[in-house]
Amino acid sequence: MEIVLKNTKILYLEIFSLLDLDNSHETFKRFSSIKEPLEAKIFAVNESVSSHKLSKLKNHFDKINICSLCIYSNNRNTIISGKSLKIDSAFVKEQEIKNKLRLFNSKKKFDTLHKGTVRSGERISSNGNLCIIGDVNPGAIVSAKKNIYVWGKLLGIAFAGKSGNKNASIASLYLNPLQLRIADVIAIGPKDKPKNCYPEIAVIDKQTIIIKPHIMENKN
Repeated sequence: MEIVLKNTKILYLEIFSLLDLDNSHETFKRFSSIKEPLEAKIFAVNESVSSHKLSKLKNHFDKINICSLCIYSNNRNTIISGKSLKIDSAFVKEQEIKNKLRLFNSKKKFDTLHKGTVRSGERISSNGNLCIIGDVNPGAIVSAKKNIYVWGKLLGIAFAGKSGNKNASIASLYLNPLQLRIADVIAIGPKDKPKNCYPEIAVIDKQTIIIKPHIMENKN
């Protein structure tokens, strides 16, 4: 089962597979702070999804800001289950579903540039590197599969190396986050404000996130 979450206002698009609903709390928790409405689309190819399973999934969606929810499947049992829960459900041929998923995947951005302040409740995600020209306010979440660069103040939550890349890093002109995460390593932000007047970078060193000066190499 593939799930697509889309937010047209901030051009946010997330596609993920859901194999085990009983252990999906953390997956959905990532989206709970997004205030803007999200559109959710469920794609089930050759998969019979029971009404019990869909009910569990719907409960997860009810905890985040979903403005529309629909199911696309080539399995009639899945469609019946969806309609029994009053979920907009459409029977679609297998190839059509694959074409829809391919289209969504083609829209996924890799390296992402965001200009402007990321405000509380907003979430910016990238499937590659994420560069933000502006501040990341407390209550905002920024994440990337690779590195994060904030050309401003990083005061919210930053998650780099989402795909498990422990060589990822988080850099900022003013590094004072609520929380940093790189791959599976998490660190709470410092209580004291930075006293340094130079960019800093957070990296993993011996399974711990450390912060050090971010020195630009001169390749000339």
